[in-house]
Amino acid sequence: MDIYTSSDGASSPSRSPFAIVPHDTQPLADTPKGIYIGTGGDVTLRGINAAADVTYRNLPDASYIAVHASHVRATGTTAGNLIGEA
Repeated sequence: MDIYTSSDGASSPSRSPFAIVPHDTQPLADTPKGIYIGTGGDVTLRGINAAADVTYRNLPDASYIAVHASHVRATGTTAGNLIGEA
């Protein structure tokens, strides 16, 4: 199986990682499979099927949130160096 042409499932490695800049109203350009947290803190986000935001609190450096998010909010997000794994 060629890893470059195989299907892209939820548990497959990221093919298009992208930097996330938190914003209070702007949706993410792409839906990530998860979010890598480079510098720890809190992350406030909205899941793609959620009706409200949630805040993941006290995340350590170099951690990972396994979530399909539509938004990462600037308000409530103190973590930095966020990478979306699409």
